[in-house]
Amino acid sequence: MSVPIELIIYGLIFIAVLVLVEGIYLTVFGKSISLNNKLNRRLEMLEKGVGREQVLEQLRKEMSQHLKSKSIPLYAILAEKAQKANIAFTPAQLIMVMGVLAAVAFMGLTIGTGASIQIRIGVSVLMGIGAVYVWINKKATQRMKMIEEQLPDAVELMVRSLRVGHPFSSALNIVAKEVPDPLGTEMGMIADESAYGRDVGEALKAMAERLDMQDMRFLAVAVTIQQTSGGNLAEILDGLAKVIRSRFKLFRRVNAITAEAKWSGKFLSGFPLLALVGINVAQPNYYDEVMQTPVFIPACLFVAGFLVANLFVMRMLVNIKV
Repeated sequence: MSVPIELIIYGLIFIAVLVLVEGIYLTVFGKSISLNNKLNRRLEMLEKGVGREQVLEQLRKEMSQHLKSKSIPLYAILAEKAQKANIAFTPAQLIMVMGVLAAVAFMGLTIGTGASIQIRIGVSVLMGIGAVYVWINKKATQRMKMIEEQLPDAVELMVRSLRVGHPFSSALNIVAKEVPDPLGTEMGMIADESAYGRDVGEALKAMAERLDMQDMRFLAVAVTIQQTSGGNLAEILDGLAKVIRSRFKLFRRVNAITAEAKWSGKFLSGFPLLALVGINVAQPNYYDEVMQTPVFIPACLFVAGFLVANLFVMRMLVNIKV
């Protein structure tokens, strides 16, 4: 029993399709769409001569289009993640990208494997949808982590701006200029909406709900309370920045404590598969006798079920709510 070369080809095609998604995204929207760009996307669009109102309209459309399209079949599994990742592709474009990737995967499977056309179609469709989902999930996780890390610095920048006498709207503009993406563009939108008459507290609350971030909700509540009841906003935000940093430090500590258990679960589920591959490479005929028995397939499915269940159980054990 040797490892089929087709399985390796399937894996290589999936990786190629996954890389192709990022390539298409950067080709269409340019480098400014990437999260590690020092000049945030809003400022880059303004520098290109696009009007402030048009920039705001474009960014608001991008940030709200995905949740409005949850009714599209198969798109519901992507909508929430795509919203948090702020994918600039429209839902229709994302579905089109899935189709293109599925076609590319089908061509690769046709050239590299001898599978039947039904299997090639099924696997290529799964690869197209799966690659987009994996890519969006990675983007969403990366973007949310970056916003969580940037938020305390942004709040402290607001505090310094308020203490030297600037109004809160000017503090938002400073954050929008000084902080890189993704938070820079988000705060820039709040500043633009405030300039066009929208209540700042309401805009911050809408952003917090869209991103589903507790720390951002704290910021929205603090600003709203100050607007309605008065008080020293600089002192309120200074205390909030300390709270956010303490929460962030606690999250990091919890992640460090649970890291061993998380990797233990992954190792316990992955090691049997690595051992299976190693045995097949070292001795290809090792399982030939037992493969002919009627319990071989049920036993394989039983073991696979336990390996998957192990991942979920270990994840539940280390999923500590802070």
